Amino acid sequence: MGMSAAVLAVDAGNSKTDVAVVAGDGELLARARGGGFRPPAVGVDAATDVLAEVVGRAFAAAGVDSVAHVSACLANADFPVEEEQLAAAVHARGWGRTVDVRNDTFAILRSGVTEPLGVAVVCGAGINCVGMRPDGQVARFPAIGRISGDWGGGWGLAEEALYHAARAEDGRGGPTALARALPEYFGLPSMQALIEALHFEHIAQQRRYELAPVLFRTAAEGDPVARRLIDRLAEEIATMATVAMTRLGLLEEETPVVLGGSILAARHEQLDTGVRNLLAERAPKAVPRVVTASPVLGAALLGLDGAGAGAAARERLREHFTRP
Repeated sequence: MGMSAAVLAVDAGNSKTDVAVVAGDGELLARARGGGFRPPAVGVDAATDVLAEVVGRAFAAAGVDSVAHVSACLANADFPVEEEQLAAAVHARGWGRTVDVRNDTFAILRSGVTEPLGVAVVCGAGINCVGMRPDGQVARFPAIGRISGDWGGGWGLAEEALYHAARAEDGRGGPTALARALPEYFGLPSMQALIEALHFEHIAQQRRYELAPVLFRTAAEGDPVARRLIDRLAEEIATMATVAMTRLGLLEEETPVVLGGSILAARHEQLDTGVRNLLAERAPKAVPRVVTASPVLGAALLGLDGAGAGAAARERLREHFTRP
């Protein structure tokens, strides 16, 4: 479709998929949203079927049946071999002449910077960090859990909160208000009752993530154990950002550090201040900023970057995503 439909942008996470069809001049032609993208759970073909349903609706709304380039930022694209496998699956659908697949963290990074330069730390259910330079250099981490050295995010915080609360109640650990706050959140009288409910899945496992805000509230009320966990997360975020900047040779130049994901976007005072203070010590040239723009904007901007679009096209596209 030439310049009328230059880019199909896909931001696909575990819980939802956002798609945008963009013209070469930055005009947003259509958007659509659908279900989560989970290749490890359902297989690559079935996961790509979910994308196909959303892409079909976006193409219909835009009045096109293909684009010049597909820019897909996908969850679970953690290693180059996975990016290659997913790129082949997307290319086979015939949505665009060329396909570029990246980890979905790159979409958040690109949505928060004016050019493809900077570092992003994303802290939502999990934690990840990527960095990029305009010449194509990237820095990244596997970010697949403890076996790749990762700690943090809502799941990590909830796990640690449960650990300390359980030990506080049974006497193996010191006191913490978490021992009362966590079971109270689920309407239960004790940690013992919460442990049983989680073990027997009377409370679904995925609901553990809901305990992260409880931890932040308990920390804000002054609980030392909860506050130490928040400080530990700030340390992890600052460390990932500093290491990525070091790998890319960015410590000596002013560099955006994009902070995204539900936990960082919530701007919890202790965490936000802790991250900024640590970055000021370790990477004084870092310019931290919290980004709340839709990540599919970042995927689309990456597509326009690859197409050689100018600043006016990128700005026009960004305006579509920042209008009330």
